[in-house]
Amino acid sequence: MPRGDVETFHENGAWHNRIEGTGETIGGAHNTRDAAIAAGRAEAERRKVEHIVHNLNGQIGDRSSHGNDPRNIPG
Repeated sequence: MPRGDVETFHENGAWHNRIEGTGETIGGAHNTRDAAIAAGRAEAERRKVEHIVHNLNGQIGDRSSHGNDPRNIPG
């Protein structure tokens, strides 16, 4: 995952977002997964990077690209 992608993750009873590769947590804690996902998605769109959403167990549950998709494959 390139440095600068936005990750949504659960830690210490709350949902958070961070910038991958920097350890920088952004936007504070969120009470719900949906609130954290919305904030993380908005930040990923602003930065034009990937948004990675982790499940409670830490595994990647969802991933979406917001402008940094270098693939040149039709379809």
